[in-house]
This record gives sequence, C-alpha cells and structure tokens, in this order.
Amino acid sequence: MTTLFTSYRLGGLTLPNRVVMAPMTRVRAAAGGLATPSMAAYYAQRATAGLIVSEGVQPSVIGQSNPGTPGLHTDEQVAAWRPVTAAVHANGGRIFAQIMHGGRVSHPDTTGVRPVGPSAVPAVGEVFTPTGPQPAPTPRALDTTEVPEHARSYALAARRAVGAGFDGVELHGANGYLISQFLSSNANLRTDRYGGPVAHRIRFAVEAVSATVEAVGAARTGIRLSPGGTFWGVEESDVRELYTALLTELARLDVAYVHLEATADEETLVALRRAWPGTLVMNPVLPMGPKQTGRDDADRWLGMGADLISFGRAFIANPDLVERLRGSLPIAPVDEATYYQGGDAGYLTYSAHQYAA
Repeated sequence: MTTLFTSYRLGGLTLPNRVVMAPMTRVRAAAGGLATPSMAAYYAQRATAGLIVSEGVQPSVIGQSNPGTPGLHTDEQVAAWRPVTAAVHANGGRIFAQIMHGGRVSHPDTTGVRPVGPSAVPAVGEVFTPTGPQPAPTPRALDTTEVPEHARSYALAARRAVGAGFDGVELHGANGYLISQFLSSNANLRTDRYGGPVAHRIRFAVEAVSATVEAVGAARTGIRLSPGGTFWGVEESDVRELYTALLTELARLDVAYVHLEATADEETLVALRRAWPGTLVMNPVLPMGPKQTGRDDADRWLGMGADLISFGRAFIANPDLVERLRGSLPIAPVDEATYYQGGDAGYLTYSAHQYAA
C-alpha cells in the first residue's frame, strides 16, 4: 500500500518518502544574489524531506522579481550555493533549484532595468522593491527575436545549478511569473508565434523546458504549474485545453515531474492527472490561501493518483515535518510576520519536536 512514507524513484534519485518541501521565497540572500551560511542551515534542517525544492532563483538580472532573492547567473552565485547543497547532502537530503524568471513582476528599483513580458501589460498590484511596495510598472514587450534568449536563460541557470551541486531544477511556470505570463490570455496579447491560440501560448514554456532538458537532462528537470491561477492578475482562457496541450508536449520531453498547485477545481486537476503520464507532485491547497496542507490532504491526493505531495508553510515552522507527520504529532504554527523580514528569527529559530527518551 502506498503511503506518504513509501519510497519513490524520481529520475536518478531514490526518495525515502513522498514529502516534498515546496519552494518558498524567504528573501534571505546576501548582496549580489548570493546564498548564505544561514540558508545552508535552513535547508539542511529540512533534509528529511523526500525532496526539497529551493526558493525561486533568478536566472538573470532582468529575471529577478524581489529584492533579497538569490541568483544562478554568476560564478560567485554558483560558489555561494555549493555549501548549501553540500549541507543538504551531508544530512542525507536531495534538493532541486527552482528557476524563476519574474517577467513583468519586477521593478527597475530592484534590478536597475525595466521589466520585460510577453506584452506591455502591467501586473495587477504592488511589487516589492528595496524601498517598499510600489505599483507594478508596465513591462517592455519582448520582440519575437528576443524570446528564445529568455527561454534559454532557464537552461543556462540549470547548468549552473548542477554545477553548484543541485540534484536538478524545477522551472517556475506558475503564479503569474514569466512562463505563466506567456500561458495567459490577458498578459499575453501577442500575435506572433508566441501568442494567440493555445498552441502558440504554450510555445515559450515548451522551449524553456526543451532547452533545460538539453542542458541537464530530462531526469533533472521538473516544472511547477498553477492551472487557472490568477496571481498578479493573470487570466487563462480554456484552462483544461491549455494545460492538456502543455502536458502532452512535456510528456514528449519525458521530464522528471510536473508540480501542480490546487488553483483549479478538483475535476480539472483530476483530468490533468489523467492527461499526464509521468510523476505528479501535488500541492493540495491554494498557495498563500487560508489553509495549510495537512496529512489528510496528502493522503487524499495520493489516493487520487498523485505520486508526491508538497508542503509549504508547514515546513517553515516544522523543520522535522516528516517526523511529525509520521508520528501524528502537532504541527507548529508559523509566524507570518517573519516570512520576508530577513535575519535568522523565524528562519532558523524553529525547533524540532521534543521526543520522549
């Protein structure tokens, strides 16, 4: 019988359990987008997860969304990540880097350059900058000849990730960032081969994944998607058709996994599970929504065909989450005020459960 604690073969890795630590932005990187010793300790504390997916890592300067986030586009950044991956591996863990190009969800005060996107349509809401939240600026629409360069940026970052010791990468195709913007029917108003009908709107995602597979191999490449999600004002018409078409193309590439968020109705998510023949990582609750993923959610989705289950907020306050789930122990609450404040408080200060001798 498959349970949350049954091992699983993922590409070239054997996961000791089916618990995945979901990617979560914590803005603790040093100047220059460098990983830090505190980041090494943070991820190493959570190495009992079957798989850790890192916070979003920008593949280029123009791809950075928030201040204080790490990168994988310079030799110095690669060197800074090596102690992080080494610490996770020393504790018996496995870690993928999430490659995240923010696209229009950025600001010149953060990067020094104007954001880019599929079209000159600003995101809805305020974006984070070094001086506080500001209205999202209107991005510069990418010229058709520029688009492949941004697709390849994921692959270049993936190659650096493997050089930094990561076991693989997850492309961030969700939550209103660049891949999601191309999939969108209101952020993407293009009339060239990257916009319009479904076959064109999925092209950027497929090119980014194809380039990454070529760079580091299919077994080291995953992608996270949020079907029907409305983050940063994106909308998607024909959600089921759009994602079925995308999953069909991804299946041809034989990628390691698809990571779905619970951003669509359950009927649609189950249909996408059926459309995807490979490994499915399921995030059973809406990211940043009112509910955190619990054991019941995990068991239910394993029963509906998911292979792995990702947990987000529960991992922040519970570095020993796997052990707590296994023993039906209390899940400690998270202090939301510490999500993005920097420093070690609310980052390294959560302790493991005190087990009886």
